[in-house]
Amino acid sequence: MKLLWLTLTALLLLSQLSPGGAQKCWNLHGKCRQRCSRKERIYVYCTNNKLCCVRPKFQPRQRPWSF
Repeated sequence: MKLLWLTLTALLLLSQLSPGGAQKCWNLHGKCRQRCSRKERIYVYCTNNKLCCVRPKFQPRQRPWSF
């Protein structure tokens, strides 16, 4: 029983200490990061002054007739 409590306590502490991932942005298709990967582009800035890195296929396309 003590081993069970020790294991549960260790798992709880590890889940609190490890980062869960980056904050989501741009309709949950992008991630707030300091630097974007090679397959991502900057589209907007996040509320925490980081870059919102979005893959090009999720970015809206500009229409040639709109200004």
